[in-house]
Amino acid sequence: MNLRIASAILLFTPAWIFAQDAHTAQQAKAAAEAEAAAAAGQPREAGATPDLKALIADPAALDKGRKLFLSQCIDCHGPKGEGSRGPNLAQPNLPRASDDASLLRILRSGIAGTEMPAARLNPGEAPFLAAYVRSLGMIPMETVNGDPAKGAELFRTKGACLTCHAVNGQGMTIGPELTDIGRRRGAAFLRRALVEPGAEVPQNFIAYRTDISLPVNFLFIRAKTKGGKEVAGVRVNEDAFTIQVRDLTGFVHSFEKSELAELKKDKGVSPMPVYAGVFTPTELDDVIAYLVSLKGKK
Repeated sequence: MNLRIASAILLFTPAWIFAQDAHTAQQAKAAAEAEAAAAAGQPREAGATPDLKALIADPAALDKGRKLFLSQCIDCHGPKGEGSRGPNLAQPNLPRASDDASLLRILRSGIAGTEMPAARLNPGEAPFLAAYVRSLGMIPMETVNGDPAKGAELFRTKGACLTCHAVNGQGMTIGPELTDIGRRRGAAFLRRALVEPGAEVPQNFIAYRTDISLPVNFLFIRAKTKGGKEVAGVRVNEDAFTIQVRDLTGFVHSFEKSELAELKKDKGVSPMPVYAGVFTPTELDDVIAYLVSLKGKK
């Protein structure tokens, strides 16, 4: 080998090794920053929010997100995101995920105090799932048979729904507030809630523990004091020492837990009556059309 060439190689090799080490160090630093960002609830992609619009426009990427959704999300949100035990995702604006960063954070970490867990995702999969969730809001709204005006009348009269529910400040709040129920839940969920209300009660107590404002979070309570007084109704509030229960007349009872001889929390029990035998099929369609029309304040 030419002595000049050999000398050049020997001189270049340490520089090349140094450059490789520097590149490796940069990669390690970037990975550490990404992990730190993920631990802080930020997207893994080096602290930056991925371009979900680009993923939505890519059929292969969107199909990957669809498969992730079908494997993990349909039990709670429905096969098309229309809502079930979880909220309706097929809408342009998600109340808890108004931007892409918050949506990614929810997918990675879940929502504390609710039935929404962290998604079981491999590194790099969250953006694909988030893109598919965003795409659900671009699907045309589902067509609902029925007359909303007739449904509103049935809701107030034959169904007597305002004795437990409130709409635009009218009615009782024993059950969920329904002013914006059409934005939070789809028609399929609402139909199940009317004909089989127990099916939509949370299946575990996670959603009952800390966030009592959730639409589905209406835990049915049976309390008995040491003096023999018995109360059944929906929990309004609870802490370590007290509990407040609204009975089915709307009256709120407050108890010190120390004065209770019995406190039973009925998992899977709903005080909602079954309306399959109350409304005819046509009337049921009308009531559902009315509920779907309730979108809250514009």
